[in-house]
Amino acid sequence: MDTNTLHTALEAQTAAFCEANHIPGFVVGVYHAGEQVTIAHGTANVTTGAPMLQDTGFLFGSVTKVLTTTLVLQQVDRGVIDLDAPVVAYLPDFALSEPGAAAKILVRHLIGHTNGIDADLYFPDAKGRDALKAYVAGLSDCGALFEPGEQLSYSNGGMIVAGRLLEVVTGLSFHELLARDIYAPVGMPDSSTSAEQAILRSTAVGHFLDAETMRAEPTTMFTLPDTWGPAGGTPIGTVADLLAFGRTHLAGGVSPYGRRVLSAESTALMQRVSHDMGSPNTPPIGLGWVLYPFGDTTVLAMSGASPGGTSLLCVLPEHDLVLAAYGNSPGAIMLQDQILQWLLRDHLGVHIPKLVTEPEQDVDLTPYVGTYRSNQLRVDVSIVDGRLEERTTYEPADASQERIFTEFAGGTTSAPPQRYVPIRPGLFAPEGYPTETFDGYLRLLLVSFHDLRDGRVRFRNGGGRLTRRA
Repeated sequence: MDTNTLHTALEAQTAAFCEANHIPGFVVGVYHAGEQVTIAHGTANVTTGAPMLQDTGFLFGSVTKVLTTTLVLQQVDRGVIDLDAPVVAYLPDFALSEPGAAAKILVRHLIGHTNGIDADLYFPDAKGRDALKAYVAGLSDCGALFEPGEQLSYSNGGMIVAGRLLEVVTGLSFHELLARDIYAPVGMPDSSTSAEQAILRSTAVGHFLDAETMRAEPTTMFTLPDTWGPAGGTPIGTVADLLAFGRTHLAGGVSPYGRRVLSAESTALMQRVSHDMGSPNTPPIGLGWVLYPFGDTTVLAMSGASPGGTSLLCVLPEHDLVLAAYGNSPGAIMLQDQILQWLLRDHLGVHIPKLVTEPEQDVDLTPYVGTYRSNQLRVDVSIVDGRLEERTTYEPADASQERIFTEFAGGTTSAPPQRYVPIRPGLFAPEGYPTETFDGYLRLLLVSFHDLRDGRVRFRNGGGRLTRRA
């Protein structure tokens, strides 16, 4: 498929989906085998009417986690950090509420999402150079979900601790380090580290759909607090900049401009499986990258939620392809999944097998019933009309936490009960979805249960995050 055909196809898919699903604006870029295509559609901000352009900036969200991991591996290459050293060797004040729990966590656990830090909804509102120091200090009130290396659970806390570790060993703030060691050598001239920088150029804002008017309304929060920088709270850039970063990982750590950013060995280590839960809804993890299997093809991926927006970066080493995209409404993740699968099937000719089979009828539901908890989150699982039913409750630690998370979520933190049908023992799909829904990125909608002991499971996994039986 030539670049003109690719451009036309991307443009048509984007316009049709955005119009049908009330997505104000969308920007997507594809690099493949030496050619690059970028298209932009719609509006960056419905209040101002500013158009979404190919060089409009947007919040990277959790895509930042791959940048943070790259920074850590750079220091490993330089002999400054040892992946197998305890985190407390660099951060002596790092502690969790359980005595001795923090001392068991190694550096690799932080960037491999296997650290067990129970702080996924912990949003301390600190600003400036000491923001990450304040975050780590506050973790002494947070617990551990599991022993390090025992399980896999998507970890904002781990990445933020890694960011603070980088500050201590380099003497630079995380944002200074990001600009010096990622933006500059990769060639990301339009990327910034704060809202104050981003306001000086064209930048999109997120939106939430008003269920009554079916109109997209701008978010009341542009970024998360500075404390969340290394996990994706504050870095901002363009599709072209993200493509350049993806191409650097495609090329074994060498930027499109010929600069060595990361060693070939560390680049490969990030792409190698470090933990696998063996469940379709929780793809294997490398370091930083999530390794999505699509048949025989592996997609290195990370998506990023920001207030009212969602980004995606995918690298396909086997096909010399990078995909980067952003939409300024949470529903844009559906379009990103559609484009990814279209690129695999139609552009690259990759066969995507069905990920899940038809539901089983005779699965014993009793091992899964109970209450599961993680940081400020409670999930009650019961049996209703022969189906598992989940009720999720947000339990804020204080008024500040509630304010930040409520704004991040667009004003609501509650959801109606959700029923699930069994796919097989330990794996469930939300009721009413055709099984092909889960073939792509939206496999994260599946729920799995892990570690059966004495007739009851210990952990529930939803969206890649664990909650533990209370």
